Amino acid sequence: MIEVSGLTKAYNKHQTAVSAVDNLNLSIDEGDFMVVHGPSGSGKTTLLLTLGGMLRPTAGTVSYKGEDIYALSAARRNRYRKYEIGFIFQKFFLIPYLSTFDNIRLPLALRRNGCNTEKDNADKTIRTVARRLGIAERLNHRPAELSAGEQQRVAMARTLAGGPAVILADEPTGNLDDRNTHILAECLTEENRNGRTVILVTHNKDLLGLGNRSLRLDSGKVG
Repeated sequence: MIEVSGLTKAYNKHQTAVSAVDNLNLSIDEGDFMVVHGPSGSGKTTLLLTLGGMLRPTAGTVSYKGEDIYALSAARRNRYRKYEIGFIFQKFFLIPYLSTFDNIRLPLALRRNGCNTEKDNADKTIRTVARRLGIAERLNHRPAELSAGEQQRVAMARTLAGGPAVILADEPTGNLDDRNTHILAECLTEENRNGRTVILVTHNKDLLGLGNRSLRLDSGKVG
């Protein structure tokens, strides 16, 4: 499904090239749940961003279903991000003046053609996902009126409502207590059982046992 070959991402630091990811080769099958871990600065987030089509590598390729995503046109790569990939970040990136309902609706609104049936289906999807994540009673609240755990669940609901084939989660439990960490972990596991590919970056030792694969990065290489 996803093939990474010779992937390198280098940054210039004090006029010296520093590789965040260094000649990485990786194959991720459809339906995998991969947990990526390692020390800070080991290239975990850089890897996730390159997989998601958000950060062009210095060298190497990232292929999705046989196509190099960085050889695609900007429009096709945007379509890849919009329809195939769902991001969950440690920072919630909620729009402060929108309600929970409208924050979750964003990825669906970007795809709509304006027909009433599609809107009805989107509304049903939003309410279903909100119930699963325990935020159905918060749909009319704005982010400032929610706890950190609720905000993270809104961010996750926004991702799941879009129905991505691949979920990329970058330290999504970093701001959460144990209860909300458990909720998020259970939801990712359920999504994987339903056929979605999940790639989770985490420092949380309690989450290292999730999924069917583990990848440790150290200085941009497999450790």
